[in-house]
Amino acid sequence: MIDTRVAVIGAGQAGLSAGYHLHRAGLTAGDGFVMLDRSPGPGGAWQFRWPSLTLSTVNGVHDLPGMAFADTLGDEPAESVAAADAVPRYYRQYEERFELHVRRPVTVTVVCDREPLFRVEAGETVVMAEGLINATGTWEKPFVPHYDGAERFTGRQLHTKDYRTADEFAGKHVVVVGGGISAVQLLDEISQVTTTTWVTRRPPVFRDGEFDHDAGRKAVAMVEERVRAGLPPGSVVSVTGLLLTPSLAAAHERGALDRKPMFSSITEDSVVWEDGSSQHADVILWATGFRSALDHLAPLRLRGHGGGIVMDGRLTTRVAANHRVHLLGYGPSASTIGANRAGRAAVTELLETLG
Repeated sequence: MIDTRVAVIGAGQAGLSAGYHLHRAGLTAGDGFVMLDRSPGPGGAWQFRWPSLTLSTVNGVHDLPGMAFADTLGDEPAESVAAADAVPRYYRQYEERFELHVRRPVTVTVVCDREPLFRVEAGETVVMAEGLINATGTWEKPFVPHYDGAERFTGRQLHTKDYRTADEFAGKHVVVVGGGISAVQLLDEISQVTTTTWVTRRPPVFRDGEFDHDAGRKAVAMVEERVRAGLPPGSVVSVTGLLLTPSLAAAHERGALDRKPMFSSITEDSVVWEDGSSQHADVILWATGFRSALDHLAPLRLRGHGGGIVMDGRLTTRVAANHRVHLLGYGPSASTIGANRAGRAAVTELLETLG
């Protein structure tokens, strides 16, 4: 049994940011705050990324507060450094520098409100805390939509989370489902070794240049508006669009980005559209994203009838119905840069609430 002021669940980008600001506020790891993480080591979801995702292809690794990512890198070229190696190394050094003393591997199974304290249960560990910062992200909850016949498909089905290398699909026709950043990155890789079909629910929107400050602010405002209204957060790409990188431009030239609308059903060896047309498939790769991993918070009854959570606070990290709970990585704070800013806001507001 551990008694503390603040329990932080999750030690990815958002959790480490919160830990840093708790440390800066004068709290010490242990009695002031406790960080719990289910992963075997530092790195958050980065440690599980596919090997071909290097620092030259990753969609940005933003600095954590107080320590630059570049300071932990050697002289190797970015295209040869796997993100699954570099980012965990950065996080490990960060935890050590700011003495965050993350407890792992610890899986939080349930959180109950025993007012004035929260009871956080994680196997043999029980934490009693005044306030809660949840930063569990989405990696542990991959989303695969249901389509008629999926259970009869005799080929291979996998999610982005299960992807390792394109070479394992050589000689097989792969149907890639999804219109997000990961979908097009994997489509690019796989289409270089075998034939592919790309399907999405909506026509993808590509942009030629990086987001400027004004465009980024508008995108965050749109997601923020949804969560303040208690609606489930929308996908990032639905707001930002897809950046047309040189590698994706090359994929477009070879026809890999010739997108088809979403199919309506699946047979033993094909996907079928509403008009009756079909495409043989050996593999279906569901690059269909993730959902917020919040099942352990179910006893707190945070969700509304529509499945979302009404959020408030300066950066919409605070649960409107219970100001002793902050969610990082939910809504606008789902991006790595958004997680940094949200960590500071959440700690400031939570400590004000606790007094």
